[in-house]
Amino acid sequence: MTMTNIFKTSIATLAILAGTTLLAAHAQVPTDGELGFQAAATPLAEEVHRFHNVVLLPIITFISLFVLGLLIWVILRYNRRANPVARKFSHNTTVEVLWTLIPIFILAYIAVFSFDLLYKEDVLPDGQKVSYVSDGTSTAYAFENDFQQDRMVTQSRHMEVYVTSPAGERTRLASDAYSLEGLGTPEVLVSLESAPAAGSEITVVGGRSRIGRGKFLDLFGEDNSEIATRPTLTIKATGYQWGWNYAYPDYGDFEFDALLAQKDDLEDSSLYLLAATNDIVVPAGETVRIITTARDVIHSWAMPAFTLKIDAVPGRLNETWFRAPSTPGTTYYGQCSEICGKDHAYMPIGLRVVSDAEFEAWVDEQRALAGMDPYFDNETRLADAADSSDAAQ
Repeated sequence: MTMTNIFKTSIATLAILAGTTLLAAHAQVPTDGELGFQAAATPLAEEVHRFHNVVLLPIITFISLFVLGLLIWVILRYNRRANPVARKFSHNTTVEVLWTLIPIFILAYIAVFSFDLLYKEDVLPDGQKVSYVSDGTSTAYAFENDFQQDRMVTQSRHMEVYVTSPAGERTRLASDAYSLEGLGTPEVLVSLESAPAAGSEITVVGGRSRIGRGKFLDLFGEDNSEIATRPTLTIKATGYQWGWNYAYPDYGDFEFDALLAQKDDLEDSSLYLLAATNDIVVPAGETVRIITTARDVIHSWAMPAFTLKIDAVPGRLNETWFRAPSTPGTTYYGQCSEICGKDHAYMPIGLRVVSDAEFEAWVDEQRALAGMDPYFDNETRLADAADSSDAAQ
């Protein structure tokens, strides 16, 4: 094998380890030789990427260069020609203290960022939202602050206000565009500086579960974080050799299997080994809880674009969550990430983000296949969605 082939093989191996071959958005297929993470599709994924790029990568680079420098120095300074008479000593107290304390400081620095991130990934958010339709004159709106005592809304950063115009344009109001009264009490009153146009939707979001890229150390940079609301949808994923079974307990517990889609059945052959026979479908912008288990051996449900990976263990329920991207129309791909047998590489995961109307239509379609009555009044819902689309155009 030539050096060129060895280099190409190494690059391909690194790409696989980075998870780049496990994922592609509907218009973003994996690229040969690509390095690094897939583009972040959720606010939490953005935080994970920043943790890696801003905190871990500089430390890794510094340590690697420092060790390389030490090796070069030892080779040049202490070879037989440069140092014919070897020194006789067994230890150096200063060096031993330094190589004990410095790693401790490095780990403590990493912990400052990683503990908060691990908490966000492990604990489901509890933010709440309430929506109102503007009559064109009202400016005051109430928010029930009914969290448990240590999670109550007590600061202005625990509240956000959004206005969605009749045409569907959603805007987050600046903090100086409204005032808050009753923080820390059972009811918070939000008073807007001016009334939105009649027919606009006012959404008040409250809670302490913030996700997304905030200020570095809460001191530097812009704060692009937002409040994450509690899950509105639960999906149960059951792994087995070799495929996935999904259930939607919130909508009658209908189930379907997702196996490897055959190459001849795909319109885009580049998605072979990525696409499944059935995709998970979630509404755009909603918080989704994923519950995992397995029928036989340990599997792992992974979605690299969301920086999610959770084991599916027989006889046990594990859970995680994600906030679906706010823009519908994209399909994300993942794969089982636990070596579960000879067909481990053929357990793809497809997740499709759709509009609310499309999601409701899909739920009723799945319920019909399972012999259940419709859950939503689709004719009315789809007509409203069509009217909104026409108004936006």
